[in-house]
Amino acid sequence: MPLPDLLTDGRRRLGFVAVSLSLGAVFAAAGSPVSLYETYRLEDGVNTGQLAVIAASYFVAVAVALLFFGRISDHVGRRPITFAALGLAAAGCLLMLDVHNAVPLIIGRALQGLGGGLASSAVTAYIVDTSPAKPTWLGSVITGTVPMVGLPAGALLSGALVEYEPAPRQLIYLVIVALLAVCAVLVALSPETVRRIPGASRTVRPHIHVPRASRRVLPYAAAVILGTWVMRSFYQAFGPAVSDDQFGTANALVAAAVFASIMLLNPLGGFLTGRLSPARKQRLGMSVFAISIVAVVVSLATGATVPFLVASLFASAGWGVAFSGSVQSLLTGAEPQDRAGVLATIYLISYTSAAIPGLIAGALTHTLTLLQVALAMSTVTVVCSLFVLIATREPGPQASSSAGSTRRD
Repeated sequence: MPLPDLLTDGRRRLGFVAVSLSLGAVFAAAGSPVSLYETYRLEDGVNTGQLAVIAASYFVAVAVALLFFGRISDHVGRRPITFAALGLAAAGCLLMLDVHNAVPLIIGRALQGLGGGLASSAVTAYIVDTSPAKPTWLGSVITGTVPMVGLPAGALLSGALVEYEPAPRQLIYLVIVALLAVCAVLVALSPETVRRIPGASRTVRPHIHVPRASRRVLPYAAAVILGTWVMRSFYQAFGPAVSDDQFGTANALVAAAVFASIMLLNPLGGFLTGRLSPARKQRLGMSVFAISIVAVVVSLATGATVPFLVASLFASAGWGVAFSGSVQSLLTGAEPQDRAGVLATIYLISYTSAAIPGLIAGALTHTLTLLQVALAMSTVTVVCSLFVLIATREPGPQASSSAGSTRRD
């Protein structure tokens, strides 16, 4: 149950800033190991197949957290689960301070994945709870794009520290842990937005929750998510290999730039099209994304670094448009008490869409080339884009009315 009496304007603003930063920090932690993957491969014997499993362990852990704990913050409160997300992300970083084989990477990434799963439900719901009344679309844009800011920011910061600063295998993790600690302090000063209610134990069950008003738009949102997140899996698992094998450089910052390029302009796309309707965002975003991914595959085939990065940046902007439209379409029909469950479902579909193709690709790395893996994953993107262009519809008027009547609860 929401607590509007506790949400004075000042505390609401503080909470909005604190949890938005926390969401970004959790995902910055998730991006921090990526630029070190090539170091682990060259110095510790972690092979490409293991790197795909490491990436998948993160995605699977996120999905598990969403499946079992996606609604728990509706019962125990947003703040305790936000603290848990920050703590798990920090624990994963601390575990990866000493890596000599794949095991600590798998466990550390799994811990970060659990933190990311909690953040994708509880922290995103916390953001929607504390978001300002105007513009009305700000909450959905922030929840859809801040993770895409945190991931590339963490990767790029990591790449710079690995390449140009001392203690390249430890410094980035210590910096991220300090950032997470600052966020925890800010969250401690922020208001709680829901009352604790009985039934938390009943929520710790596998459950996908989409309110009736949002179900008619779920297939379109799912197609957007699958078509975009399958390529996220490719970039996260194979970004360093693309940098080294295709473009001939082992520079950690270049590897981070390859990974970050698919997400870097994601927030810009969401903000620039904030006033468009959800279906128009989905159609426009997926058109840009699919065309850009085709250009990415052509760039890989020709070994062209700059066109690859430019096409990836265009893809990231298209992703931001399509994903924010999908989040907005599903939240339109959600009551305040349903938001965490809806957001958990969105990200459960997202990380499952990344984990399963990533695991399959990892198993096939001994028989398929990097280009063939990219071609297979991009085919999924094109098929999903065609479905979105043909079938996408706007949320119904009843859902819109419902959302409008509950927006400030």
